[in-house]
Amino acid sequence: MDLNPLIDELGTYPFARLTDARARLEASGVQLIDFGVGEPREQTPAFIREALIDAVSGEPISAYPLAAGLAELREAIAEWAHGRFGVRLDPDLEILPTLGTKEAIFHLAQVLIGKGSLRDVVAVTTPGYPVPLRGARFAGAQVVEIPLDPQQDWMPDLDRIAPDLWRRLAILWVNLPNNPTGAVAPPGWFADLAARCRREGVLLASDEAYSEIWLEGEPPDSVLGVDDPTHVLAFHSLSKRSAMPGYRSGFVAGDPMLIAAMKQVRPSLGVTPQAFVQRASIAAWRDEGHVGEMRDRYRAKRDILVPALRAAGLEPVGGPGGFFLWCRVDENAETLAARLLDHGLVVAPGTFFGPSGAGHVRVALVPSLEDCEHAARLLRAFAG
Repeated sequence: MDLNPLIDELGTYPFARLTDARARLEASGVQLIDFGVGEPREQTPAFIREALIDAVSGEPISAYPLAAGLAELREAIAEWAHGRFGVRLDPDLEILPTLGTKEAIFHLAQVLIGKGSLRDVVAVTTPGYPVPLRGARFAGAQVVEIPLDPQQDWMPDLDRIAPDLWRRLAILWVNLPNNPTGAVAPPGWFADLAARCRREGVLLASDEAYSEIWLEGEPPDSVLGVDDPTHVLAFHSLSKRSAMPGYRSGFVAGDPMLIAAMKQVRPSLGVTPQAFVQRASIAAWRDEGHVGEMRDRYRAKRDILVPALRAAGLEPVGGPGGFFLWCRVDENAETLAARLLDHGLVVAPGTFFGPSGAGHVRVALVPSLEDCEHAARLLRAFAG
């Protein structure tokens, strides 16, 4: 049987390889502290879990969720976006609940690009989250990678987009706060880029999964804050904000025409969160107290780890966004990651995020405070 050749060409998802390596070591009895995969391991707040239980108990007859999601959830998201970014979104026309953000990010190119499309190019930033690239390739698009510039606080070098490329560009993906570098958009950056994309007829797609996690400075901006939502989509998730990765709950918001197109496609995919997950999500979006507590814990973990990382030769050089430490290293990053693994520590080589990640590793601040303290001791022992 023939398979899509892209399956072999793109290879195994990088973090699946990391998970497999970790599982093999743990099966042999090795105790590991995992800073590799960016999966929050904080407890989901009790009030969210209780909302889920109440929803399951209150709906004894199960039904398929509607593709557009619950109206109450869309309204809660609109309220949150207004409070956080000062934007008024129409819950019916400009918001679509999603099963997390990964599936929506992966499928977006299929909504805009088809056989014979004049605009058949998707631009992604690198190093970066691999899903936009993979989704674009499976949609048949050509992918152009835009490097993040360490001399410009890891912001994308948009001058790399030549005039003739703008004419073929369907989607420009940005991810801010950035995974893996922690870069945060400066004031006015989204407005300027959105205006350029609108003039060029390009969709600006902004992955903002880490918008609610920052370690220093002011709250990050969102593309939702621009004056005109046309040619703009923002992707948000509860996985990081509210320690809900297993709930798979997020939303996409922005251009009403694109939201309508996604609604038209999504019944074929069956990817709306279950109704009880949507009920729990309503509770999460309507509370900010637990999010501030999450940020405080991530800052405490950073303060524990940074001196030990430096002692071990891992120099944090990234920005303040997200819950990652993007560390420059002097040796081959994959070799260093393998040596750290032998000492019970899992980190992600920068090349997992593309070739431009060479010379770096990503440290996700997801283990418990106690595990971070233990890891700091292991790092100092590793340093000798």
